[in-house]
Order: sequence, then structure tokens, then C-alpha cells
Amino acid sequence: MESTLDILWAVWYPEDTESELSIREEAAMKNRLEALRKERGIRQEELALALGVSRQTISLIERGDYSPSVMLALKLAAICGVTVEEIFSMDKEDLYVPEDPQ
Repeated sequence: MESTLDILWAVWYPEDTESELSIREEAAMKNRLEALRKERGIRQEELALALGVSRQTISLIERGDYSPSVMLALKLAAICGVTVEEIFSMDKEDLYVPEDPQ
């Protein structure tokens, strides 16, 4: 069964262009969560409680071993008083998007 994402992908990117859009396997999302949390004097446990997740989840995000959902990223940004982009980043060379996918 196709998911909505599969269907949308097929509409936006014909089959022959699918391979042109890729993320390098060794690419990793970087984050400044630990530094921002410590600057604000917030412990992992406190942040986890405010977000409704475990302390281990916060630890995994800070280590870069877990990428949070968009909703969790937005909540983290709100609590830290910054934008999502100020917490999470990815090097541009790690992401290749063709200029004209047509």
C-alpha cells in the first residue's frame, strides 16, 4: 500500500529524477541543544519533563543519535527561546537538491 508521502513524491518528482535528490549517508544533523540548555541552567530531567519525553531522549538528541520530530523540535525551540534553525543544522554540502527537478 502506498503512503501519502509516496504518492506526493511521485507527483513532485517523476521516477527518473528520484535518484537526483539524496542525502549523503554519512551526513548528520548537528545541534546546539546541550549548549543552549546549559546556558539557561536547565537540567536534562527538567527539559524532558517539560516536553513529556524521557531524559534519555534528550541525551540522544544532544549526542546526535536521535533526530526529533518536527513537533518536538518546535517545542525545544520555544523552550530555549530560539528558532529551530538555531538549534539544528546540516551542512549544505550534505544535502543535494536539484535546482529544477522537472
